[in-house]
Amino acid sequence: MKVLAIVAKLLIIIAVPVFIIITSIRILINPLYPQFEYNTPGFPPDPYGFTKADRLKYSEISLAYLLNSSDITYFDQFKLPDGSPMYNDRELSHMVDVKTLIQHAFLAWGIIGIGLILTGVLSWRTRLLRPFFSSLSTGGWTTLAIIVLILVFVVISFNGLFTDFHRIFFTGDTWLFYYSDTLIRLFPMQFWQDAFIWMGVFAIIQSLIFGVFGRMMARRFA
Repeated sequence: MKVLAIVAKLLIIIAVPVFIIITSIRILINPLYPQFEYNTPGFPPDPYGFTKADRLKYSEISLAYLLNSSDITYFDQFKLPDGSPMYNDRELSHMVDVKTLIQHAFLAWGIIGIGLILTGVLSWRTRLLRPFFSSLSTGGWTTLAIIVLILVFVVISFNGLFTDFHRIFFTGDTWLFYYSDTLIRLFPMQFWQDAFIWMGVFAIIQSLIFGVFGRMMARRFA
């Protein structure tokens, strides 16, 4: 029984950072983020001619694909202002990879969320709420440490962090594009650097909630 309790505690501590980080990513996969980003003073204009309205239109289409159940033929109906396809074959292949990654992440997110709730209910029924909340608190502080480390890398070498991220989650060089490709024109490096920072902000807020609230509740059930 003691071994099971230790394993459960470790699983919760591991699950909380994953849950918080994916929650932060889900918040950003929203049409409001591109609107905010494109209207940020100093955001780089598209040197190949996309207006702000073009960027808002095509970014919203791209986000909708990531969240809907359509296959890659979804993009066949959309054309650029010059009549060419919205994305070339290489970009379409990457969009498929991104959608697969996001769908798997959101599935894990749901499973972890349900698992944490069920674990909380089981802890309540077995009078083990103190170790449950203590584990949530530890998971929150662990997440905070991870996010601070990520933000340090964002400041020191975002290009290296961005490259390593893609090498881990995508195969080969399928994520590399020309500056004239639509994906780069819509989502330049500044877009992703800011996204990492905002992800960190949202994650820090959640980490503090888990850390502080979990500690308070653990003391209450001591």
